[in-house]
Amino acid sequence: MRKRVVVLGAGFGGLELTSILSETMGDAIDLVLIDRADAFVFGFSKLDVMFGHEMPANSRHPYREIVKPGVRFVQASVRAIDPVDRRVETDEGSFDADILVVALGADVDPSATPGLVEGGNEFYSVRGAETLRDVLPDFKGGPAIVGVCGAPFKCPPAPSEAALLLHDYLVARGVASEISVVMPFGTPIPPSPDTSAAILAAFAERGITYVKDRLVTALDPARKVAVLNDGSEMPYALFLGVPVHRAPAVVVESGMAVNGWVPVDKQTLATKFPGVYAVGDVNSVGTPKAGVFAEGAARVAAAGILAQLQGGDSPAPYAGAGSCYVEFGNHQVGRVDVNFLGGPKPTGTFSPPSDALVAEKKHFGSSRALRWFGREWTAKR
Repeated sequence: MRKRVVVLGAGFGGLELTSILSETMGDAIDLVLIDRADAFVFGFSKLDVMFGHEMPANSRHPYREIVKPGVRFVQASVRAIDPVDRRVETDEGSFDADILVVALGADVDPSATPGLVEGGNEFYSVRGAETLRDVLPDFKGGPAIVGVCGAPFKCPPAPSEAALLLHDYLVARGVASEISVVMPFGTPIPPSPDTSAAILAAFAERGITYVKDRLVTALDPARKVAVLNDGSEMPYALFLGVPVHRAPAVVVESGMAVNGWVPVDKQTLATKFPGVYAVGDVNSVGTPKAGVFAEGAARVAAAGILAQLQGGDSPAPYAGAGSCYVEFGNHQVGRVDVNFLGGPKPTGTFSPPSDALVAEKKHFGSSRALRWFGREWTAKR
């Protein structure tokens, strides 16, 4: 009888893991991939959509296009997870697993910040990015804040990228605005001083203010002020928020989470429950919540699953390494290569913006689309 692997979540982690298992075992394994959405969207596509560089439809990669040996995609919401018996309840029925992989990511919760829903905007969800695509053309100027409302949060470079791209967008429209970035870090990218210095230099060139070591805890829509965690206030005419992030409620209710996220063995991504792994943003392994790290973790988890099913040596431990592309505005892209688990402390190496990195970022997206969905794709910008 074929072993069944059930994968919850079809983001970077779930897509990469199922691709590896399918390529290696094909129809010899029963792979069930479950996600509530009908399509995948790269995180960087949300910025392209909100600033009008990409049509929303072009950023979507429908899961129905996944045609891989042994893989069955089920569009369903996960209602309950029993990690002891490895049983999953969904609105499309129940699934029992020999091996269960939880890759449900992190949910954003705008309502956790008072006033954000009523008086601001967020750009971390597909819906939020699409809404901003319609909101931004009506912005007439004044103070604009890109503010982080909680930590940890997905893709640490994204708030800085949003500020730089917002500057480009407003200059092109002839709109005057004073842009500020509120971040819970002393520098934009703490593991890489060179990357942080380059971003801060780009801010200085454009008159963007970096407010360090702060979070936005509330908005007062009536007075149009953002309240920070030190009690200070900042006026705004436009607020682009990074909402509070949480593990999905179904994961917390399952008993897998500790202090909000799922603990795992840092070397294998295995949870304390036999036969259950957690990869990507949902875990607390110690890497940033970003797709490239979910992808790397999925490769290690997949290797461990294959060793379990087929025999063989255990995989090399997860290194927590990855490369993040950073939009600097003016059609410039840099890159930071970071390693979080390979040494006594996280380290990062910066590659300055170049035309080669613009092309490399496009290839990053198109190569994943081809690998996971079987078709070429290139962002329009």
